[in-house]
Amino acid sequence: MVNPRLPSMSRTESLVMELLRTGERYGLELVDASGGTLKRGSVYVILARMEEKGFVDSRQEERSQGVPGLPRRLYRATPYGRKVHEAFALLSDALALKPTEAQ
Repeated sequence: MVNPRLPSMSRTESLVMELLRTGERYGLELVDASGGTLKRGSVYVILARMEEKGFVDSRQEERSQGVPGLPRRLYRATPYGRKVHEAFALLSDALALKPTEAQ
């Protein structure tokens, strides 16, 4: 039996998932909330990759008539993304144990 390829989640993707725990956010809001870890030039590349993996969904914000500027794209974690994030957090904690702590 061939196992399907397991999902992977980078540290940066894990940070994005943490920041999306409270609900929808737009890209530059994630940059601000990351305390400088996420950069303006890469956040949308990261979000696009995460959307391809199924970790996040996005939608264009609805704007009232007469509000200036372009509508922003809002991102939220998917149930699948939250599940993968939880699994990676557990794995990371387990692998951080010293051999004497794992007994």
